[in-house]
Amino acid sequence: MKDVTLFIIDLLKIALPALIVAGAMYMLIKKYFDQDQRTRVIELRMKNTEVVLPIRLQAYERVVLLLERITPSNLLLRVSGAGQTATDYHRVLLAEIRSEFNHNMSQQVYMSGQAWQQVKQAREEVVNLINQTYQELPDKTKGTDLAKRVLEKILAQETDPTAQAINFLKQEIGQVF
Repeated sequence: MKDVTLFIIDLLKIALPALIVAGAMYMLIKKYFDQDQRTRVIELRMKNTEVVLPIRLQAYERVVLLLERITPSNLLLRVSGAGQTATDYHRVLLAEIRSEFNHNMSQQVYMSGQAWQQVKQAREEVVNLINQTYQELPDKTKGTDLAKRVLEKILAQETDPTAQAINFLKQEIGQVF
């Protein structure tokens, strides 16, 4: 019996340090792999940022350009109403806004929901301004009269319908840098 007890004690003398060493090695290896995984995730995010950030910036640039193009003063200068009736000019203006918006709709993927909402709201305000002004005009009015009235309304309101959205986009992209 004494021999068995001595054998168990000798076995514990060998096994216990081996278990402690194995546990310590397990902890070190686990810590190493966890750190390695975190490093890889950080590297992946950095590479992803290198690719996505320029695309995001380009998306914001394109959307600001969209807003500038549908700003009534710019839109009315670019799309002339000369030689058109107010009805025809109204249709052309709305088609131009729709075309610009549809052309840049995919940029919302790279923007926050709030930013895209601001863009949509600005577009709606421009469309509403043009629609309201058109409805206030008498029949058989010239397109140039519609343009003149739209500009007069903007001057009276002292705010550009797209200005708030442009400022919001500038602030949001400023947070990235």
